[in-house]
Amino acid sequence: MNEESSDVIRAAIYARVSTGRQLQGYSLDQQIKLARERCQQNNWKVCYIYQEKGLSAKSTDRPKFQHLLNRASHHEFDVLVFWKLDRFARSLRDVVNVESFLDSHNVALHSVTEQLDTTTTPFGRFSFRNLASAAQYEREIISERVQLCVQARAEQHQWVGRKIPIGYDKDESGRLSINRIEAKIVRRIFTLYIKKRSMPDVADLLNNDGVVIPNKKDKKWRVWDIKRILDNPIYIGSFELAGLQDHIEELRIVSDCLFDKVATIKSRYRQNRKTMDPWRKKQIVDNIIGKYCEYLDEIGSDNQYVPYHNTFL
Repeated sequence: MNEESSDVIRAAIYARVSTGRQLQGYSLDQQIKLARERCQQNNWKVCYIYQEKGLSAKSTDRPKFQHLLNRASHHEFDVLVFWKLDRFARSLRDVVNVESFLDSHNVALHSVTEQLDTTTTPFGRFSFRNLASAAQYEREIISERVQLCVQARAEQHQWVGRKIPIGYDKDESGRLSINRIEAKIVRRIFTLYIKKRSMPDVADLLNNDGVVIPNKKDKKWRVWDIKRILDNPIYIGSFELAGLQDHIEELRIVSDCLFDKVATIKSRYRQNRKTMDPWRKKQIVDNIIGKYCEYLDEIGSDNQYVPYHNTFL
């Protein structure tokens, strides 16, 4: 704790939610409200309030949290107050490391909802680390149970991924079935790639033809959308999920021959890209820049092109 002559204890409040869902007793506003009340009860002066939304506590690499630690290192407050330990950190290693760092700067920790307070006695620190250890153990048990549940559902060929692959629907049982309209788009993408041998060209053709990408806010096709389809073995009926690998012929959209041909073209392209002659690279860059300059001329841009140095290639 701060050894200044003043009896005023300066507090910083930290609140965090990992998603947009903020339930009663869990929201940022409620966390801050309860922390303020605790500071008032203890006659602590609130100097700083930090709140972070949409960030996980799996890592301490959070902007506001790092700013808080920086202020602690400059002795700008004496106690860090938070609603619950899992708002502060998840990993036991992070908990211990941060607690040691704060302690080295005479900053104590105080939890509003748990019997956790390092502001008074060594027993508080002992309780803090025991609670952190128990919390991590509980999270690991929950994670293990979730993983077992996911594996069990995968064995029943139920799709538990966040996004359904383009070309499929998910029924009430959680299993995939082919969406005939989207399946035609998938087959077209495989065929176009074999013909064009360029993912950007395939994306451009689909966009120019007015083909809308399913289930996406941005309806334009991007290179990554094309790559994700061409790389996914589910289109030949290979069901790979949660460590399970199985073949489900009912999910096949393209033939093995078509899928393998695409894979061969992609492999050759990667090899050629690695061994491409520097002069060939320069020609490609010149071509791209030339087209860009033509585009600038068309729109009347005042931007000037500065020639590059070929030693960067």
